[in-house]
Amino acid sequence: MPKRVLQGTVVSDKGHKTVVVAVERVFTHPKYGKVMRTSKKYHAHDEQSQFKVGDVVRIEESRPLSKLKTWVVLGAASQQ
Repeated sequence: MPKRVLQGTVVSDKGHKTVVVAVERVFTHPKYGKVMRTSKKYHAHDEQSQFKVGDVVRIEESRPLSKLKTWVVLGAASQQ
């Protein structure tokens, strides 16, 4: 089974080898038809602590690394 890959923005880099990534998704409300925007935060492992707040990164699912960390940073997302 393939691992999920998400793209988001780093919102915190305070933890040691950890970044918090906010992933935003846009969807249409099923009843009212309004376009809605929501976000969710994921704790991701950043081995070299190279990413800072505001960077756009790609994260991938992994085994549990700690209580909250189950994602690993793949690298910076390519800006298209």
